[in-house]
Amino acid sequence: MAAPRTDHIRKPTTNRRSLLAGLAAIGALGAVGCSRVAEASGGGGELLGRLRAQGVVRLGIAGEIPFGYIDKNGKLTGEAPELARAVFKRLGVDRVQPVPTEFGSLIPGLNSQQFDVVSAGMYITPDRCQQVVFADPDYQMLDSFIVRKGNPKGLHTYRDVVEKQAKLATGSGYAQIQYAVEAGYRESDLLIVPDQVAGLNAVEAGRVDVFAGTALTIREVVKKSRTTEGTKPFAPLVKGKPHVDGGAFAFRRTETALRDAFNAELKKMRASGELFRILRPFGFTRAEMTDMTAKELCRG
Repeated sequence: MAAPRTDHIRKPTTNRRSLLAGLAAIGALGAVGCSRVAEASGGGGELLGRLRAQGVVRLGIAGEIPFGYIDKNGKLTGEAPELARAVFKRLGVDRVQPVPTEFGSLIPGLNSQQFDVVSAGMYITPDRCQQVVFADPDYQMLDSFIVRKGNPKGLHTYRDVVEKQAKLATGSGYAQIQYAVEAGYRESDLLIVPDQVAGLNAVEAGRVDVFAGTALTIREVVKKSRTTEGTKPFAPLVKGKPHVDGGAFAFRRTETALRDAFNAELKKMRASGELFRILRPFGFTRAEMTDMTAKELCRG
């Protein structure tokens, strides 16, 4: 999942709706000037050359902290846009233009040429690998819970939630839905909320016992809470085995040349430490750096 991107995240006070509205306003700027890219990006794996000629790449963004968001100064920032700026500049494309959409519309929007690249911290999954080609992941991620201070129910895994009959919430479209179901939680019993802020509010208000999300978003959102805390990160079980997710940029299946060029620069940035320097201001730690490949994650 998609969405937001200093050693800790600067927290805007806007909600998801206002984030998308702000992104829409930015995305509208220069839309006419980018129309030729849209017309020319369809095939032959020649998109990189066209982007260089145009000087701009359109990024599909879902408006989620910390992956991509509008900061207090009205600037588009976050893990994925900042990394995109660095990589595409190395590739000879000087400007990135955000195209906001809902997370579930990112892959359809990419394949219908509404934008050139998905830049939203999207997890690599076997199902998505049938629809797009992924760069190698720029980060890996474990899960964590928001619980009441002191974790009174002792909730550390999805199995704990099931066995102790705790009330669980998670976000709309989150991978954590499936992880909970795999552990034996009934999907119909889940409280689905828009994002981690809504999840925090649900725990604070006592409407649920626990909210499940990524370790990064959990540790950031509980920082200012007096009544909740984040649990220690853990790997959910998938088919009985611990599973670590990886987030990456996605490209149309015809654009393997662009994906390969992106991967080459990403590899150099990982080796030099530049990748971590870009991600660190948005709450990422060295524990979230990874050498996993898209190929292995696509296998599931």
